[in-house]
Amino acid sequence: MELSIGEMLLIAVAIVVLFGPDKLPQIARDLGEGVRKMRGAMEDVKTEILKETDNPVSEIKREIDKVKQAAKDYNPLAEAQHNEALAEKVQPKVNLADDDQHEGPVSR
Repeated sequence: MELSIGEMLLIAVAIVVLFGPDKLPQIARDLGEGVRKMRGAMEDVKTEILKETDNPVSEIKREIDKVKQAAKDYNPLAEAQHNEALAEKVQPKVNLADDDQHEGPVSR
């Protein structure tokens, strides 16, 4: 919306006629305060929008950091040693059908 100089002068004259020259400073202060509040509100909305759009990016970064830390903590040798220890603990299976000293039900 563009106003020419003539249109601005017409608005200024209308304000002076409607409100009088005594109230012009108060009207200017109120108008300035309103403009400042509008700018502040627009800045708050802008900050909220940027915060919301930045949130998924920061979540992705945190997830990447978690994966990196898990990769650093992963030790395949320790897991292999653990598996070997478990294998040693498992007792070998005995075929009871071949054991003549076993007392109990065995299908032969």
